[in-house]
Amino acid sequence: MVEKKMLLVINPCAGKKKIQGKLTQVIDRFNRAGYLVTTYITAAPGDGLEAVASLAKDMDLVVCCGGDGTFNETLSGVLKSGASVPVGYIPAGSTNDFASSLHLSSDIMEAVQDIIDGTPVKMDAGAFNDQFYSYIASFGAFTRTSYATSQALKNTLGHAAYLLSGIKEVAHIKPYALKLTLPEGEIVEGNFIFGAISNSTSVGGILTLDEKLVSLSDGQFELLLIRKPKNMLQLTGCIRALKKKKYDHPLIVFHNIQSVSIDAPKDMCWTLDGENGGAHEHLQVQCLHHGIQVIQNLNKE
Repeated sequence: MVEKKMLLVINPCAGKKKIQGKLTQVIDRFNRAGYLVTTYITAAPGDGLEAVASLAKDMDLVVCCGGDGTFNETLSGVLKSGASVPVGYIPAGSTNDFASSLHLSSDIMEAVQDIIDGTPVKMDAGAFNDQFYSYIASFGAFTRTSYATSQALKNTLGHAAYLLSGIKEVAHIKPYALKLTLPEGEIVEGNFIFGAISNSTSVGGILTLDEKLVSLSDGQFELLLIRKPKNMLQLTGCIRALKKKKYDHPLIVFHNIQSVSIDAPKDMCWTLDGENGGAHEHLQVQCLHHGIQVIQNLNKE
């Protein structure tokens, strides 16, 4: 059998560290499918990105095992390398929003087999100044939670860790004055407590967008902004509208966009796929139409 080259990027601390007991099985399964596996274990934020960027051009397949942050580094590394190589995703994190949007299995060995049996599907990715993301760039209420919550707490409480940490933030919700310029020249300005530029039906594991409005490969992202409420009653009404997937509430701004320019306060921090994206006064966010290829088992019932 002619062996194909594969890079396997693993975050050993993701989720409840369940990959640690399955690593030999995972590599063996890929070996039996004809892949010569190079394994890279991440040890610090950013090193997965650099490993993928330097190795991707020599690979036939890149697979990551971890959460959305690990997938972000893998995706970013592939885009940085310029290689046209498909990416497989074994979801093993505390919150796997992008994997949920793709209906990927959370069972490690099933996810491995789906990659082996699967087909590369072209999908959109996001350019965020000189960074990349797979499914969401966000700011404001609750967005700091995902990267401020310790890995130990995530592993212990899972999804509840995000919600518990988010509850603590409610009393300290801070509005940000933003100016956004949309592709047709439309200007959106105001004080906002939350914003997301996403390519997913699941946003932060807390909010779910209407699947009819979201496509992962249409060359457009979904821009969702929440204006500063005047009182708790107005905020409660906004939350109720979001739960019902109704976006015509006075506090809600919703657009499908290809790109957006943003002027923001210099202390306003972003998250990219749940990881710290830093603060930026001036931003250019663009949808990279069919920028990545993600393996999906389309024949699976």
